[in-house]
Amino acid sequence: MTRQRVPPALLVPAIGGLLFLVLPLAGLLWRTPWSTLLSRLREPEVAQALRLSLLTASLATLLCLVLGVPLAWLLARVTFPGRRLVRALITVPLVLPPVVGGIALLLALGRRGLLGGWLDETFGVSLPFTTAGVVVAEAFVALPFLVIAVEGALRGADTRYEEAAATLGASRWITFTHVTLPLVAPGIAAGGVLCWARALGEFGATITFAGNYPGITQTMPLAVYQTMESGDLDGAVVLSLILLAVSVTILAALRDRWLAAP
Repeated sequence: MTRQRVPPALLVPAIGGLLFLVLPLAGLLWRTPWSTLLSRLREPEVAQALRLSLLTASLATLLCLVLGVPLAWLLARVTFPGRRLVRALITVPLVLPPVVGGIALLLALGRRGLLGGWLDETFGVSLPFTTAGVVVAEAFVALPFLVIAVEGALRGADTRYEEAAATLGASRWITFTHVTLPLVAPGIAAGGVLCWARALGEFGATITFAGNYPGITQTMPLAVYQTMESGDLDGAVVLSLILLAVSVTILAALRDRWLAAP
């Protein structure tokens, strides 16, 4: 490929956009208290918030896989009235302010909500301000990432293998479990990783629906917020650095899928 001269009208804004994205991350690294980093990472509050974040993000991802993969298959393989509307509704959490999502969850699953009252009266289950509530809030905002990724993988998969399995007498369930899932496994994995990363970084819906109780609902983003509010900038930077490291790890894991272009 021959190299071409880049017009300044494109080069300058491109460099500006790159700096706009990189400079805040560089500022975070510059302000990190490296001399006390290890001691701060050993603090019980940090370990507690990190363990809770990893646990809830993993459970939320598992919930999204159970619900999202069949939903993506339905959108990709079945034609039904209102499919466009369903797809639009699935993407709403992507553009909905997370705090609004938290309020919506309260109105639906709170003790006086549409479903929450019945859950409380029938089973004694109350989700708001609990660890389970954190999982629900994270799954609500992360599910669209999984559905979109898996639906795209299903649409790009070769349907001839599924058709061949059907002609051999395989049921739709057998075809789905033995043919479709192996075909789209990379897409499911990529969607699951994105889903997990989004759940790990969730803030607005979590603090609104589940609160900010250390050891119960205080995840890493909430711990960053509380530490910053208390005036401990160095502590907030250390917590932010952990989330940054996780984000970089996610990008490294997906580089072969998204960043393979020269």
